[in-house]
Amino acid sequence: MHRLFVAIRPPASHRAPLLALMGGVAGARWQRDDQLHLTLRFIGEVDRHRATDIADTLRTIRFAPFDVSVSGVGAFDRRGVIDTLWAGVQPRDPLASLHRKVDRACVALGLPPEERAYLPHITLARFGRTGALVDPFLATHAALTSPPFTIDSFALFESRLGHNGASYHIVEDYGPGSPA
Repeated sequence: MHRLFVAIRPPASHRAPLLALMGGVAGARWQRDDQLHLTLRFIGEVDRHRATDIADTLRTIRFAPFDVSVSGVGAFDRRGVIDTLWAGVQPRDPLASLHRKVDRACVALGLPPEERAYLPHITLARFGRTGALVDPFLATHAALTSPPFTIDSFALFESRLGHNGASYHIVEDYGPGSPA
């Protein structure tokens, strides 16, 4: 089985400042550089044949390149317990449009549609079931911004779980550019 997701890898010049702000939150499992990405669609576990079909279908997606910037920070909670810290990405509309194209391609292959609302973000840290006090981090980094960077490609990733957490491997890159 292959655990897949579709995402955009920000350039190294935009990952470095995110890595630099990581720290100061008890219990946080901070993402490593190789884990920083902007998810377009989580697919989940599929067999080899379905993975090949997904890779082939994603090749048909076309979009005009667009610019985005990192903008602000936030947190997701599950049943009132903070489980994720993230950096936002703006503008949302072109990313949401690309997300919908990826979702439609997956649905056309028989995968269930994405049920959650799409909020473009780059995960910075995850927490266990005890949650964390993140308000000071959110207040300190509320004005986080970056210069724009161009989105002209996306990739199909495979997530492999190991002793040191998940590692992400590009299965195929789609578009004229390849992120560093």
